[in-house]
Amino acid sequence: MNKEAVLHSNTEDFVYPIARNQLMFRLRTAKKEFKKCQVIYWNRDGGMEKKQTMECYARDELFDYFQCKIIFTKVARYQKYYFEMEELQGAQWYFTPYGVTSLPPSESFFEYLYANQNDVCQTPDWAKGTIYYQIFPDRFFNENPDHNHTDCDTWGTPPTRENYMGGNLRGICSKLPYLKDLGVECLYLNPVFEGDFNHKYATTDYFRIDPRFGTNEELKKLADQCHQQGIRIILDGVFNHTGIHFQFFQDILDKQEQSDYKDWFWIEKFPVTISQYSYECVGAYPYMPKLNTANPDVRDYIIKIMDYWLGEYQIDGWRLDVADEVDSTLWEQARIILKSKYPSCILLGETWGYGGRMLRGNQLDSVMNYMFRDALWDYFGKHCISATVFDHRINTMLALYREETCHLLYNLLDSHDTERFMYVCGENKKILQMASAFQMLFTGSPAIYYGDEAGITGKNDPDCRRCMVWDGQADQELFLWYQKIIAVRKDHPCIREGSYRTIHADDRTNSFAFVRYCLGSENCEKIYAAFNNSPEKSKILCPVLEDGEFTDLLSDSGETLKAVPLAGQFYNQDITAYKAAVSLEMPPYAVKILIKKGGY
Repeated sequence: MNKEAVLHSNTEDFVYPIARNQLMFRLRTAKKEFKKCQVIYWNRDGGMEKKQTMECYARDELFDYFQCKIIFTKVARYQKYYFEMEELQGAQWYFTPYGVTSLPPSESFFEYLYANQNDVCQTPDWAKGTIYYQIFPDRFFNENPDHNHTDCDTWGTPPTRENYMGGNLRGICSKLPYLKDLGVECLYLNPVFEGDFNHKYATTDYFRIDPRFGTNEELKKLADQCHQQGIRIILDGVFNHTGIHFQFFQDILDKQEQSDYKDWFWIEKFPVTISQYSYECVGAYPYMPKLNTANPDVRDYIIKIMDYWLGEYQIDGWRLDVADEVDSTLWEQARIILKSKYPSCILLGETWGYGGRMLRGNQLDSVMNYMFRDALWDYFGKHCISATVFDHRINTMLALYREETCHLLYNLLDSHDTERFMYVCGENKKILQMASAFQMLFTGSPAIYYGDEAGITGKNDPDCRRCMVWDGQADQELFLWYQKIIAVRKDHPCIREGSYRTIHADDRTNSFAFVRYCLGSENCEKIYAAFNNSPEKSKILCPVLEDGEFTDLLSDSGETLKAVPLAGQFYNQDITAYKAAVSLEMPPYAVKILIKKGGY
């Protein structure tokens, strides 16, 4: 057996509380090596030995990932445990802190000591699977062009790094019926506070809405009207750095070493000038000096800002810019203070890689999931990886994060920092429809970047920040598509709450399929999604977990598809209880969403 592939340690990555009386155990093994894994556990104070079978919840190129939840009658504490693993040929193996053995251990066990209340990762229920819509305020809608600043360009002018178009908060407010009709559940606004540049990531006043966008009172009105429409709203918190016109940085420029705020930034040398050689900044961009978030006074100031907008304006949380570059003690302190006052607020961090170190219950609730975006770009958008490689990358991602966290991950196709997905896929609308369907049907919280649903394309920044198109300029077919798949998501709880399993990945036809289902329930609803990511029509034999007849939720004809008996080998058949298969005739770049006809 492949002993070096077996991995578990008694850290929060492998054993953690879901509630004070519930623990989740995780174990990694070599791919397809074990048909059964169990946790053997008991209380060190003399409890009886018990066993719990683990489920293989994810599989990538090299590994299988097992997990199980154990519920205790009291607080989980002083639990000794080890693992029993059964190979396909029947051989038994055991895993302890000292490695793999062929005999049951008589000593040396893992131990979970105590489930404290704050060890349980508490996240807002509303954010689990919510549908985000990101808005770049200057480019969304100008409610009253007559009141533009004199330097605004004509709406729709090609964007540059300097020009303004006049979008404002009143414009966003006036388009809430449009967003409600689309199916949006939470707005994420790029920075709206007073700042330099059209992107406003160089903040100069954290307590004032930038006059180009409106007033503090208009932000309050927007938040109120969002809530009246059943839509949440989160703001962009740029707390890693400021603009050079921020009052405390100006104090340093004015007073130099005599400034009371010289320790608020990472000063390299005096006298300070506007230069990346004088202080640390974002990249080598001197107009964005980096805050010293290790400084307790800076942390207190930032938490005061976050508290102010949560309390006075009833926003629903924060998207935190470059969160992985900020001192972790800020997020730890902010979580303790803010969650005690606003338990349903969300703290959502930006990171471009794996964000697990911020998601262990003591910092943030979620992160922007660029691992998801990268996989969809490469498979659907660029066609540079195969179906099986795509599956491996998706499952690696699912294995890295806690199952509970996966439901909150901000799953994006594009953003203000990237090319538009429409540009990446060569402006092939069918490919965007496939990718957006995967996004809406997958585990997590799908995020629409304004205008994706209208067919906006664009290269990287600044081209990806084009003005929103309205009325006759928008792609109505795409809007109706987004509306339809969002409605499917909302109509079927297993999509928002259920588990995920890849059931088909064929490199020959470049086709893919997965199922969403509720774990541990034979009678729960199941949704199947199949994708033909090919310019050629294809026939897919899709395995299903039920017998009977199926219908395609995207079909207008109500076509009935009858399941046939299994014949041959199917993807992940050793870990998935297939009962039948459905034959699908798939046009090029097509999606089918199946559900058993007549219920479950």
